Amino acid sequence: MSLLISAIILSLAIWIYLLTQKKKSKKTEKKITKAVEYGMHEPVSIHPHIDSAKCIGSGACVKACPEKDILGLSGGKGKLINASHCVGHGACAAACPVEAISLVFGTATRGVDIPYVTPNFETNVKGVFIVGELGGMGLIKNAITQGRQAVDYIHCMIKEDIGKDRNIHDLLIVGAGPAGIGASLAARKNKLNFVTLDQNDIGGTVLSYPRHKIVMTSPVELPMYGKIRLKETTKEALLELWTEVISKTDLKFNTGEKMTGLQDLGGHFKVTTSKKEYLARTIVLAIGRRGTPRKLGVPGEQLSKVTYSLLDPEQHKNQDILVVGGGDSAVEAAMAITNQSGNRVTLSYRGEAFSRIKPMNKTRLDEAVSKKKLTVVLNSNVKEIREKDVKIEIGGELKTIPNDYVYVFAGGELPNEFLKSIGIRIEKKYGTA
Repeated sequence: MSLLISAIILSLAIWIYLLTQKKKSKKTEKKITKAVEYGMHEPVSIHPHIDSAKCIGSGACVKACPEKDILGLSGGKGKLINASHCVGHGACAAACPVEAISLVFGTATRGVDIPYVTPNFETNVKGVFIVGELGGMGLIKNAITQGRQAVDYIHCMIKEDIGKDRNIHDLLIVGAGPAGIGASLAARKNKLNFVTLDQNDIGGTVLSYPRHKIVMTSPVELPMYGKIRLKETTKEALLELWTEVISKTDLKFNTGEKMTGLQDLGGHFKVTTSKKEYLARTIVLAIGRRGTPRKLGVPGEQLSKVTYSLLDPEQHKNQDILVVGGGDSAVEAAMAITNQSGNRVTLSYRGEAFSRIKPMNKTRLDEAVSKKKLTVVLNSNVKEIREKDVKIEIGGELKTIPNDYVYVFAGGELPNEFLKSIGIRIEKKYGTA
């Protein structure tokens, strides 16, 4: 009798388990279908690859991922959902009990251009290192960590030559974003003779975000400062933190100075910038992947009312604004301007649908359109920008709309040509590390 009861209990437990798994699978597949519909299933940079032969469906990866709906369980296996949102935390791979997850770039059908780097972040040009977003690591924590690790390695590499010739810097860092700040702090800690420059200002990519934009990060250790415990913050709070860190550690940055050339002199480099020349034993490139904003290439684009980033939507009141683009940046900018009093905003996109925006942005956009707060014109192309209006081709028909400002979010030209010009090899990754 006891054996029969045990068998019934076991059967019931198995039935409940299978039912739960079925519900999880159905939920995950529904999310995957939605991700495919919105164009979020294709990864754009580093992301987890799950070996289904090894995966035991423990769910540890799903629990470990700090982002929402990147991973899920279906059919007792881990599955990618919104892969394009992954920024390479690596928490999923670390949490997997059977090592079924590896972090890779690109897919079998969609390649991603990535500069060649060794595990120590050194490129094929000996003495030149790449860290952060340019190397595929978009998360602030990872960028800072890479900057620190690269400089620690450089310190060991050039230990015998540090301070031998004060006319030659031990290190030149290009970029004052998270990776550049991490590298600079490590250089200060290791007492290197170094200089850090940036073509814009301190903050990197974050500077181009709209006011109050939410920024995701993770706790990270900063050399000479300590641990920062931010997980979700705003653009302003993050820039304020950088200011505090720089003040407390007495870092100096040469802002408004662009690197334009690099010459290997054998044993050290000559770096040419928009302002002067430097000699340095090693170089750390901590620049972003966005590079130069991609332009529309139409008459009138040189007018002062045309810009490629939205810093302060509150400057616009009772104006006719055109936003061009089909990604999250364009949608978020259009929504931010729409929320200011009296603005008449048109969002122009050349495609038939917004296929690569976050579900939350899609919901907000649909709501704004339904309430007639915002005008969306699909299958459209800007043909000419004039002082008081803009000519747009919509579905083959040329229309003129009144306009005070134009914001263009058409992506950026990756700095690949510059990297190639200084000898750095670019690789196309198809689902490999």
